[in-house]
Amino acid sequence: MKKITLQKGREASVLRQHPWIFSGAIKHIEDGTQNGDLVTVVAQDGSFLAVGHYQDSSLAVKVLSLSLEVIDSKWYASRISAAIDLRASLGFPNEQTNAYRLIHGEGDGVPGLIIDVYAGTAVIQPHSTGIERQLDEIVAALKSLGFESMVHKPVDQRPAQVLVGSVNDVIEVKEHGYRLVVDVLKGQKTGFFLDQRDNRLLLEAYARGKKVLNAFSYSGGFSIAAANKGAKKVVSLDASVAALALAEKNAELNQIGAIHSTVKADAVQYLQQLEEDFDVIVLDPPAFAKHKSARHAAVQAYKRINAAAFKHLPAGGILFTFSCSQVIDTELFRNTVASAAIDSGTSVQILQQLQQPSDHPVHLCHPEGRYLKGLIVRKLGAV
Repeated sequence: MKKITLQKGREASVLRQHPWIFSGAIKHIEDGTQNGDLVTVVAQDGSFLAVGHYQDSSLAVKVLSLSLEVIDSKWYASRISAAIDLRASLGFPNEQTNAYRLIHGEGDGVPGLIIDVYAGTAVIQPHSTGIERQLDEIVAALKSLGFESMVHKPVDQRPAQVLVGSVNDVIEVKEHGYRLVVDVLKGQKTGFFLDQRDNRLLLEAYARGKKVLNAFSYSGGFSIAAANKGAKKVVSLDASVAALALAEKNAELNQIGAIHSTVKADAVQYLQQLEEDFDVIVLDPPAFAKHKSARHAAVQAYKRINAAAFKHLPAGGILFTFSCSQVIDTELFRNTVASAAIDSGTSVQILQQLQQPSDHPVHLCHPEGRYLKGLIVRKLGAV
């Protein structure tokens, strides 16, 4: 392995077990080091610190191990096996839910790797060049652990590829007993937003007898949860025709077509032009900011969409609102929603703060892994 030497005193974050090393901390990169290479990281005095993947970017190394060990298929099998044991202790999979996250990057000790499982099919999504280059080792590890069907789902525009077994474009899964179709080859993310599973379950308690608007609905996960628990009207709103087709299929599978409808529109424009109120509104937009440079613009976007939602809730109405932007922390998101309430002339109360579920664990020394922030807020009325 090639060697990367850190600046004097810059080993502190590694010693604190933070899995990221930024380019500004690096003194020297050994000649010939390539993007995605496995490297050893040493302090200025030459003492060993870590093994990781080198990335030709500002986030220069993702740390895989604090021990000098070989990162091969056996190493991946060990990490994945530990993750399987954790999911089993959490109850995944079970008769009611067979779609879950198996590897959550840094939270499971494998920075750069996401593996989601849909009814036994493992969908592998590399988030670093190093993980991409070790795809064969990861596949071998999964095979050794009994997985018989696998999909490679890149984060860029390259098409997904079936690596092992026979995989249909659309897989039917179960979540809390609901039937859902997941497009693992062409759908968003790995095919579904598993991180909202617990929050969809929470929505059930607020939906009975209510009119529910699910904005940025994708395939209608929140819509199915609301309709199955007695909502009187559910609207799935999304800008994607493909997403709404999945939502309609899910409505058909769960026999809620009589109260469910879809609308293709930009969510912000739709809410600004809407002429009716909803008792419950769900806002689950895509990440408005993926880098710190976009944080200010993202805050303004979150504020606009939440202010528009508040205007279409009656007194006592409920808003489920989320941010999955890693650079928007919990406090900033809460303050942004508060600003939206003020801008819309609304008084609100927080009922619950929300986050990602337990199959998306966060390493204690990597708070950046807690990316999903959410609030359940209740509109008290105009001020």
